[in-house]
Amino acid sequence: MFFDRPESGEKAVLVHLNLPGERDREDPREFEELVLSAGGDPVAFLFGQRSAPHRRYFAGTGKLEEIAATVREEEAELVIFNHALSPSQERNLEQHLNCRVLDRTGLILDIFAQRARTHEGKLQVELAQLEHIASRLVRGWTHLERQKGGIGLRGPGETQLETDRRLLRDRIKSIQGRLARVERQREQGRRARRRAEIPTVSLVGYTNAGKSTLFNRVTDSSVYAADQLFATLDPTLRRLELENAGTVVLADTVGFIRHLPHKLVAAFRATLEEAVRSDLLLHVVDAASEEREDNIAQVLDVLAEIGAEDVPRLAVYNKIDLTQVAPRIDRDQEGLPVRVWLSAQSGVGADLLVQAVAELLSGDMVTESVTLAPEQGRLRAKLYELGAVTGERNRTDGKLDLDIYLARADWQRLISAERLDLDTILLGQ
Repeated sequence: MFFDRPESGEKAVLVHLNLPGERDREDPREFEELVLSAGGDPVAFLFGQRSAPHRRYFAGTGKLEEIAATVREEEAELVIFNHALSPSQERNLEQHLNCRVLDRTGLILDIFAQRARTHEGKLQVELAQLEHIASRLVRGWTHLERQKGGIGLRGPGETQLETDRRLLRDRIKSIQGRLARVERQREQGRRARRRAEIPTVSLVGYTNAGKSTLFNRVTDSSVYAADQLFATLDPTLRRLELENAGTVVLADTVGFIRHLPHKLVAAFRATLEEAVRSDLLLHVVDAASEEREDNIAQVLDVLAEIGAEDVPRLAVYNKIDLTQVAPRIDRDQEGLPVRVWLSAQSGVGADLLVQAVAELLSGDMVTESVTLAPEQGRLRAKLYELGAVTGERNRTDGKLDLDIYLARADWQRLISAERLDLDTILLGQ
């Protein structure tokens, strides 16, 4: 909005500092992947160490001169820090280095801006960008702030800055209103699914764990999937028929990342609500990643932040084709699935995932055999309408024996609506 972002291929100098007091340090390898995903061209990667961030420049003055020399030598157009910078630190760095400076949050926002495809996704990203820019807006008008003296030139910088701040506030308010309408529409869809008692299963996990590839494999869809961070931003819903569990809705959601910016968590609240309101979460894990356990912890942190920590979860360990692990289902002491090992790319073990999901969702199901009199044809039709009949046998006395399998809630409603005498219709009673 206020700064033109080149298409791609910007020469970038990357900076990563080790801070002893910093909890959950950022991963330099992941940082480089983020830059590449944004279309940047890393020409140098500078490392350093400080006991605490410098107040004005984040990096110390010696490291700052090294960065400046590298920028000149490589003719870099951009310096990216693998840390969160304050607005004043960004301004001071840009003035000293004579090039644009971006922090980790700005980098992730840039990737999100490139990946968003739907109207809702673009609104969510723009909201996060505007809120990020709001505190940094002043640096875009430093050329006007110098023009404070002279007849006819007094105050134009301040006037222009205040005007833009007002426009920014108005735009943020407008986007928030439109996203609120989107959320109401999503909630209507969720209520309709709940009325129809269609369970929702959401894929969650660290970015690039293979969620979209798995989504395509299981639903036979063609959602965009690529070996890059944040390939998917916009949620996608597909119906899926499961044996013994009926119809479910599978949702593919945005990937999580270490220290996901709070602005993004807030902006994507409507999207992440799919995970919060789900009946089951499939936590997709890159089984071949060296950072596997740390990535799992980061995903659990984000789930807790959005209020989804209590939603039932099934761990899905993906990419076993890159390991020596065979496809299998791990179960708890009660025999319920807790972990599935598979490869979404090759399809090995995908059938085990479908089996495990069906088992977990059909946990509260009723399996019975009933006997219906000839005059109970309406009840027979209702059972078939619910898809509950798994077998039917004619008896010599004109009655029918039906094998039924349906959700306990449907069974209880049917008993109440039809005023059934279970002692009469249940076989063996």
